[in-house]
Amino acid sequence: MNQKQKIELIKRNTEEIINPEKLLSTKNQPVVYCGYEPSGDIHIGHFVTILKLKDFEDAGFKVKILLADWHAWLNKKGDQKFISEQAKKWQKAFKKIGLKNPEIIIGTSFQKKPEYFDDVLELAANSTINRGVRAMQGVARDIEHAKVTQIIYPFMQVADMKALNVDAVVAGMEQRKIHMIALESLKEINYPVPAFVHTPIIPSLKGKGKMSSSDKSGLISIKDSSNEINKKISKAYCPEAQPNPVLDITKIIIFPVYQKLNISRPEKFGGNVKYDSYEKLEKDFLSKKLHPADLKKVVSEKLAKVFEKIRQ
Repeated sequence: MNQKQKIELIKRNTEEIINPEKLLSTKNQPVVYCGYEPSGDIHIGHFVTILKLKDFEDAGFKVKILLADWHAWLNKKGDQKFISEQAKKWQKAFKKIGLKNPEIIIGTSFQKKPEYFDDVLELAANSTINRGVRAMQGVARDIEHAKVTQIIYPFMQVADMKALNVDAVVAGMEQRKIHMIALESLKEINYPVPAFVHTPIIPSLKGKGKMSSSDKSGLISIKDSSNEINKKISKAYCPEAQPNPVLDITKIIIFPVYQKLNISRPEKFGGNVKYDSYEKLEKDFLSKKLHPADLKKVVSEKLAKVFEKIRQ
């Protein structure tokens, strides 16, 4: 894979890339990381960034996965015992997800070091309370009644980038405001700005808002059985137009995993059809040559297979 092909792979299914020149690192193995709050079950929304990490790995990057236990606690996602138990479950799941050799790091393994907290305080000293609150708007629960610990959260996330020695950061668009703090303030702790690769947010299966672990009927988690996945997808909002969560899942999850789709249907409805690109499938769907029921059927089948591998 040449450099151009690597960059095209990294850019696939992304919403925005900030500081893209860092993707052209001359290091033998540049580092990319993504952080996750281990506060609930892994769900399909997490797969967007996980698959992007796989693209980075295929492009020659070293992948680091941060299980941010302290971040989850600071963000009021549960007590420390619960979060610690969840982190152990996430570690096991990530090893089955398809990444070849990710380094999985627990946040408190380095965040208690004095030099780390020196960086957090330096970053906080050069910002305002209002800036910290704004940065948390996309990721915090009950931001109107934010605790002081939640305002510390974004500065810890910036300090993580230095502590993990990263060249690129992968996250959903909800992290953008925190990354803008990093863009402006990493110089305060003497660390170069990495590339920020933002992935799209899959909307709720209900069609409004983003997928959230607080709305079980609007998302699909690894705990869902094949039957439950089928029920949720069959009820999903799926207009012959955009935005459409089923199309988004097809583009961002299904095609990167399977590369092609075979859809079986009776001859009277057009017969079997094969798609080797998402673009062709979307064109047929939007022009009503592919029925929503047929799309939902194959998407639910493929998702069930992906999640079954992780549960085993």
